[in-house]
Amino acid sequence: MRWRTGRRSSNIEDRRGRRSTPRVPRGIKFGGGFGLLALVAVLFLGGDPTQILNMLAGGGSMSPQRQEAPRPGAVEDQGAQFVSVVLADTEDTWSGLFRSAGARYQPPKLVLYTDHVQSACGFSSAATGPFYCPPDQKVYIDLGFFRQLRQFGASGDFAQAYVVSHEIAHHVQNLLGTSQQVRQAQAQASQSQANALSVLTELQADCYAGVWAHHAHKQRRILEPGDAEEGLRAAASVGDDRMQQMAGRRVQPESFTHGSAEQRVHWFRTGLTSGKLGACDTFARASR
Repeated sequence: MRWRTGRRSSNIEDRRGRRSTPRVPRGIKFGGGFGLLALVAVLFLGGDPTQILNMLAGGGSMSPQRQEAPRPGAVEDQGAQFVSVVLADTEDTWSGLFRSAGARYQPPKLVLYTDHVQSACGFSSAATGPFYCPPDQKVYIDLGFFRQLRQFGASGDFAQAYVVSHEIAHHVQNLLGTSQQVRQAQAQASQSQANALSVLTELQADCYAGVWAHHAHKQRRILEPGDAEEGLRAAASVGDDRMQQMAGRRVQPESFTHGSAEQRVHWFRTGLTSGKLGACDTFARASR
């Protein structure tokens, strides 16, 4: 992926090395399903998965085990530069798409943190994975997540860009009012229905991530040979069925909250090839 000469975003909030204090949650996170990668990593590499399982099941946040995070090294600083460039590109792309529709895009802040972070959605551990918090309109990423992504076959710059653009897509959904509509519908739905709505929301975010990549490449030629395949592998690697299998669990479609590997690849490819937001109406497709 051609990114080194790209513009850096001014909407980066670097909290690496800061202390975080738990406070009462005030909102619902989107996109935190990437956190199952952390659970699988613990099971494969050894360690106690209890805390991560509790968090993924909604059992509360982990308490910080240290007072101060280490200073970021050269690798992490390069990762921060990369995320800043991808964020800037999403700003340019979505600003243009909103402008063509007669609207104004309001870019989110992206928070870099280490291990734990406090957001308007509550106190979170890196085990939850990257997430978007609608109340404060911020994306939260611990750069260590990208190491986990590589361990499970989703390597390369564009695989990481897919993750960032997926979380930005949740911000787009928030601006368009989709997120609020989904939360209202989930409040009146059964658990299985709420899960199904969550899947449709995540698949639409995958499609929007593809829309970003389509226009970014068309306008700035950011993609290199093999990048599209990297993004598709990344989408497949975080499918609910793939994660359940790797964690040694039985595949349970009724428990999916983000979609199967096949679904995630399909919708990311749909956005990438079409470049059209109208092609990303997962809700309409599901109601047919």
